[in-house]
Amino acid sequence: MNPGPKQLKGRKLGDRRIRVERPHSAYFRYTGEGNLVAKQSASAPRTAFGKGMARARGILFGRPLSTHEEIGERLSKKKALAIFSSDAISSSAYATEEILRVLILAGATALFASIGVSIAIALLLAVVAISYRQVCLAFPNGGGAYAVARSELTPLLGLIAAAALLIDYVMTVAVSTSSALDQLASLVPAAGNYKVLIAVVVITLITIANLRGLRESGNIFAVPTYVFVTLALGIVGFGFINMLTGHVVPVAQQSNHEEFGLGALTLFLLLRSFASGSVALTGVEAIANGVPAFKPPEARNAAFTMVAMATLLGVIFIGVSIVANAYGVIPSIGGFPSVISLVSGAIYGNGTILQAVFLIATMLILFLAANTSYNAFPRLAAILAEDGYMPRQFAFRGDRLAYSWGIVLLAAVAAGLVAIFGGTTTLLIPLYSVGVFVCFSLSQAGMVRHWLRLRSPQWRIRLLINGFGAILTTVVLVIVVYEKFFGGAYLVVILIPLLVAMMLFIRRQYASSARELAVSSSLVFTGPLREERVIVPIPGINRAVIQAVNVGRSIDPGVQAVLISDEPEIAAAVRERWERQLPDVPLVIVESPYRALVAPLIAYLDVLDRGSPQGKQAPITFVVVPEYVARNWWERILYNQSAKRLRAALLGRPHTVVVNVPYRREQEPTEHKPDTPPPA
Repeated sequence: MNPGPKQLKGRKLGDRRIRVERPHSAYFRYTGEGNLVAKQSASAPRTAFGKGMARARGILFGRPLSTHEEIGERLSKKKALAIFSSDAISSSAYATEEILRVLILAGATALFASIGVSIAIALLLAVVAISYRQVCLAFPNGGGAYAVARSELTPLLGLIAAAALLIDYVMTVAVSTSSALDQLASLVPAAGNYKVLIAVVVITLITIANLRGLRESGNIFAVPTYVFVTLALGIVGFGFINMLTGHVVPVAQQSNHEEFGLGALTLFLLLRSFASGSVALTGVEAIANGVPAFKPPEARNAAFTMVAMATLLGVIFIGVSIVANAYGVIPSIGGFPSVISLVSGAIYGNGTILQAVFLIATMLILFLAANTSYNAFPRLAAILAEDGYMPRQFAFRGDRLAYSWGIVLLAAVAAGLVAIFGGTTTLLIPLYSVGVFVCFSLSQAGMVRHWLRLRSPQWRIRLLINGFGAILTTVVLVIVVYEKFFGGAYLVVILIPLLVAMMLFIRRQYASSARELAVSSSLVFTGPLREERVIVPIPGINRAVIQAVNVGRSIDPGVQAVLISDEPEIAAAVRERWERQLPDVPLVIVESPYRALVAPLIAYLDVLDRGSPQGKQAPITFVVVPEYVARNWWERILYNQSAKRLRAALLGRPHTVVVNVPYRREQEPTEHKPDTPPPA
């Protein structure tokens, strides 16, 4: 397909011109001998329906992006903070409430312990963030806990980390959406009656936004994230000022607040509150999973964003807990008004514009916290697919360079969870943090092995950080599993082995196929080494059949036609005409008194195989199937049904190749029409 010169004569004698013919230029760009690059027009649909669908996709998701535009879709630190950190930062909107819901069982005086619990969780956050900052630098290709555990520990532990991460990302979408609806119900109580419907609609909208690509989703999600951060820091700042100046007015008790319990503040209760509040750490690992999404230098930008995210989350989380304690905030029955709503009302004033803006921003960032999963889940699924542990289509990117399969799967499973649990955050929380701490423990244990193996500069300090973090997160994992096991965490404990088994099964299938298809690099193939035979199943004589026979002749001159018929008279008439019009092609008639079509043909092929000489491989059988190409949707129903059944039956048959020969009717024939209809 090289561009060829064509010599043209000019008007004057001896005048010569050269015109270079480029028949490929409409669809391809020529880059060298035997190399072409497809243009967008080469991928454009040809049918009216396809063009209509392409226009609809363009309106909904935007124009298709070339792979060469991928670098332009990378994220700056500001946009990455909004996309990858919204989950972690937004957890400050409900983590304090989860702590208070446990401590209230021990009475009003126990609520003061929420500050100490929050500080302990923040210290754990600092250790985890420092560890994952090192993961960003050491594993710049992304993958987070999965990449670390698989590389530094064992592939099985890597799969356990991957399974825990996948579950955690699904739970992030479900929990964040449900918590956002609690904020909406705090602002508009009537919305509480439609939580599931609103959640499904919002998940659908976030899915569409992510299918538009990383950069566009960053533009959409940046504003609410930074509005929430600004107003949340305002709550902490003004709250501290009021505490220092003595202007704290406790929140008035309302009838729908939880009643104080009469139990004692025991170590057991503190551990339980710590386990509930540890949801504040969810989403911390997302940045380490998505390092390749950052602009260059990817690892350094990801590490910086990790530090910024951890700092903001720690300040807001501890600050909200202290302010909530100072104003005597108590969790509400049913989840709304939420604790963050009561705290914002105490600082900005109930019913004020600032409180309304903050609650709207809180609702939006909780909705958009799901976006962290929409970026991390598909990327992890793509890495697993490249390693052979997930179906390969999860590694394919759509028109907008997004991993569309992973995005759609995440949305479907999360929406199903919200519907099953009725959008109730408290019911979803127990399923949430187990997977998080499994990943934390495995990734930090892997980093310990990493530093021991490399012994790079300052490896001892880094080893100490990761070692301490591994011990700490493992202890917290035991606490979380113990405290939340019967509350729903047992489901995660069951699901992780099931997912690991599924991924191992997929890997085994791919490995088995690869071994079967492998070809030694030392072999030189000059032609077929086995005998071949060509069989053409026919319904009679028509243009499609003649075309199929000619294709069969191009494979092997000894082509043979087979007619399966349950009407001997018609079969005899076909034979008489066949021998007259195609005398060099033998026709075998197989009478089928039981009116079957496919089974007798396969039985005939088996008989031919058994007729091969003893000890010799059976020939490769080419079954050439004539097929009439339908021009309208109704013709697809009328024609080719027998051909479809035959192809389905032959698929997977040993040493059998099915060759489709489509006959395209460009216009009505004017010459003699065939006596038999197109293939049915």
